[in-house]
Amino acid sequence: MTKKFPQERIAVYPGVFDPVTNGHMDIIDRSVRIFDRVIVAVAGNRPQTIFTLEERINLLIQSTTAYPQVQVTSFEGLLIDFVREQQANAIIRGLRAVSDFELEFQYALMNQHLAEDIETFFMMSRSRFMFITTAAIKQVIRFHGCVHDLVPEHVENALWEKFHGQ
Repeated sequence: MTKKFPQERIAVYPGVFDPVTNGHMDIIDRSVRIFDRVIVAVAGNRPQTIFTLEERINLLIQSTTAYPQVQVTSFEGLLIDFVREQQANAIIRGLRAVSDFELEFQYALMNQHLAEDIETFFMMSRSRFMFITTAAIKQVIRFHGCVHDLVPEHVENALWEKFHGQ
């Protein structure tokens, strides 16, 4: 009797990442311990992002250099179609609060309806990252506040450059 080994465990972690935060990085760090490969999928151009799609991808690539099993790319259209194209078998979603869960639960149910073989994994944010939102980070930077421990250093520099030209 020949033992059959499972296929590679590939997960897609989708998001806008405008910008990538330490909360996002924590989800990535925890995901690579569970999955063989993690594809960080940056949602295409959105009307209210401060960073272009290319800038968001580059910031994520710089942020994930310590993770050889992480690939950063972009996607357009239905997430579930992208997940299938990547031959992934899981979607990772981070949750900060109960309010995140309601919307993410609806998305997970729709994705399950569209593709029963693709699972959604919810990862609870660590308590020290629960309050971090990209909107709050941008607001703090806009008014010259400190976000040093909330985003990777190169992201903080990019935010300062974007808002203050320095």
